[in-house]
Amino acid sequence: MDTVQRDVVILGGGLAGLCLALQLRQRFSDLSIEIIERRRHPLPLAAHKVGESTVEIGAHYFGEVLGLRGHLDSAHIRKFGFRFFFSEGREDLPALTELGVRRVLPTPSFQIDRGILENHLGERVRAAGMAFHDGAVVRTVDLATGNEEHRIGFEHEGTMHHRRARWVIDASGRAGLLKRKLGLAQANGHDANAVWFRIDDKLEIDAWCNDERWRTECQPPERWRSTNHLCGPGYWVWLIPLGSGAHSVGIVCDAAMHPLHTMNTFERAMDWLRRFQPLVWRECDKRSDKLMDFLFLRGFSYGCRQVFSGDRWALTGEAGVFLDPFYSPGSDFIGISNTYITELIAHDRAGTPVAPYAKLYEQFYFSFYENTLSLYRDQYPLFGDAQIMPVKVIWDYAYYWGVLCQIVFQNRLTDLRFLGALRTDLESASALNLRMQAFFRDWLAVSEGRNPAVMLDQGRLDWFHALNATLHDVLDQATAQQRIRDNVNMLQNLAAGIVARAQRACPHLAAPEDLGDASLAPELFEGPAWQTEGVTRCSSGPAFA
Repeated sequence: MDTVQRDVVILGGGLAGLCLALQLRQRFSDLSIEIIERRRHPLPLAAHKVGESTVEIGAHYFGEVLGLRGHLDSAHIRKFGFRFFFSEGREDLPALTELGVRRVLPTPSFQIDRGILENHLGERVRAAGMAFHDGAVVRTVDLATGNEEHRIGFEHEGTMHHRRARWVIDASGRAGLLKRKLGLAQANGHDANAVWFRIDDKLEIDAWCNDERWRTECQPPERWRSTNHLCGPGYWVWLIPLGSGAHSVGIVCDAAMHPLHTMNTFERAMDWLRRFQPLVWRECDKRSDKLMDFLFLRGFSYGCRQVFSGDRWALTGEAGVFLDPFYSPGSDFIGISNTYITELIAHDRAGTPVAPYAKLYEQFYFSFYENTLSLYRDQYPLFGDAQIMPVKVIWDYAYYWGVLCQIVFQNRLTDLRFLGALRTDLESASALNLRMQAFFRDWLAVSEGRNPAVMLDQGRLDWFHALNATLHDVLDQATAQQRIRDNVNMLQNLAAGIVARAQRACPHLAAPEDLGDASLAPELFEGPAWQTEGVTRCSSGPAFA
């Protein structure tokens, strides 16, 4: 029986734990780090794990913070943005409303094959001299207080091992080792379920109809590279391509509107698809012999009472909180929590008391979590409305790119002076977002639910394109603060413009309080950017007219 001292022991060597190990090694070359992972490496390709689609923060974290951009480019798929079809019960894609870009936006995001990525991370961790035990099981965790060391016991290849550690990080995913031990689990009011499976073949949505004009609207004609969302009331279906050549298919539902028992086996999921998304059913049924796996998760979204402690422990990734796969925020929050944990360890190494920083970082982390949760909670009934949902998606992304992305891309997550100076602006943006999410629900009650044959290309909205294109701008503190203030002002005007447009169709729809000036709102679904040749696919006129 051996007892070894480590600076950091990470419980879990999945995406969150391995990324944290690399981030810590980059920051502190002399830090002794050990990772204990239950699964054996190498993982199979198309490993059956949640979180295959990334958006801008997660892609930035992997590519720029961890230095993995070369690996992402060579082994994974450059994402063709987010794409939505309002296709319940339909197979005629060109006759539906589609939201998505014709040309890829400037700031990259990726579809990641978790098996390929985590195997690469495991190799990087070992090459950097860190102890990485795969096929190991944590048996005991005794947390200390004050300046005492934590104690961990784990079993590896039939032998018990014991460690003393100054820091213990729980990255064990849904096993939630510390969460369970400390009773930190917390419901968040978002009751949703998911089922998903992998087909060992490419699902090329571009070839699912014979309309050449529709197929070539995108350049290159590769809609299949998008995270494709096929939407209906209370649910969405994802199609995500993987670098291994497989395709991931998922159904995510409001638990009350589409109960889990209607889809909790592959056969039931296929019956559900045949009823609600027959086009997906048809293409998967052709390839049923290539089914790789199937899994379901009940109540996948949850909170946590505490994730960072002054007693030198922390939770990251799914061991702490999980939101919703819609908009793919999982990798974002891995990057955010790992950055806070790295900074806490930096304070400890500098001899600075950790507890005050743990409390402040946790407050910011939970505020980002709650603001993002508001995009999903009680919003699933909207998902099938082709009139409202595209507007909500534009709003949600303007809020994401305009506020949270600015903080992360400018490397200001742990800059308390920077964030403190923006407190009023950030609180204003958060309150405005909550009012707009409530407004979208009110709008649904009076919506006509039109679904015209139109492609809404948000890339043709100059202001929206610029939000994405300028994310990597390097700004000094004053300029970065002013940009966020300008973006909050833009959001206020955008909100006013959205409400004014909705009220033209629904005059009795009440407006939220404290909006901006609708006359200064950025162009939204109107003007030359949306009415140029080829935007409207049929003679019924542009959507939202």
